Order: sequence, then structure tokens, then C-alpha cells
Amino acid sequence: MKRAALWAAALAAALAAAWLVFGTGTGGQQGYALRADDRDIVTLGAGIYAAQCASCHGADLEGQPDWRVPKANGRLPAPPHDASGHTWHHDGETLFRLTKYGVAALIGDPDYASDMPAYEDILTDGEIIAVLSYIKSTWPQDIRDRYDQMEK
Repeated sequence: MKRAALWAAALAAALAAAWLVFGTGTGGQQGYALRADDRDIVTLGAGIYAAQCASCHGADLEGQPDWRVPKANGRLPAPPHDASGHTWHHDGETLFRLTKYGVAALIGDPDYASDMPAYEDILTDGEIIAVLSYIKSTWPQDIRDRYDQMEK
């Protein structure tokens, strides 16, 4: 019984800390900043990525085979998020908006069909930033540096 109470208290403390770190909104450019050097955020993001993203984008961020070639249904396979993909070519705001609202909303074409769901009603803004921060944390330093230059 005492062990369960300790776990519950630890979980409550972790959730409170996450709320303090992430808040409830994105709030401008700072809100889109990926925090790949923040171990707590990256750890949170890794867990969310494993639960929400890895089934399509791969446990090692490798994406689906032939990700640039449309499938029979006309939809593109999930791209890799590792250094071989194009994720790092996009700024934080674009990555955030794509994840939160989906591809169709991002490109302004409500008829665009994609297997990528919008996470607006699934993940908080802070959780989205955590996942993107985790992804960035896996990139080689030279790619992280190029990404950071783009964000300036």
C-alpha cells in the first residue's frame, strides 16, 4: 500500500513538473523551440514517440520503405525522422503545426489525403514539442547545427 502511494505521489509530481515546463500553449517563436538538450523533455518525448509515432515512423526513426513513392492508395509512406529524412529541413513552427493540425491543414488543402493523423486532440502542445525535441536529439551534431542556423 505504501509503495502504491509513493508511486502515485511521484506520478503527481512528474505531471506537475511537466505542466510547469510545458504550460498550456505555444506562445510565439519560443513556443516552437525544440529543446533537444533538455534530458527530461527528451525522455518524455521518447516515450510519447514510442507510443504514438514509432508504429509508422519506426522505432529507430527510419520511416517506411520507399517513403518518397506513393502507395497504391496515392498516399505517401511515413518518412524517416533520422538524418536520412527531411524533418530537419523544416523549422520548428512547421513541424509543430504539421504534427498538431495535420498535413492538409498545413498546406491549406482540406482534400489532401494523408495517413498522418492530426494530434490536436491527442497530444498537448508541450507533448508535441517533447516528441520533436526527442527527434532532434537523435540527429548528428552537424545536422543539429544546420537546423539551429535555420532557426535563427
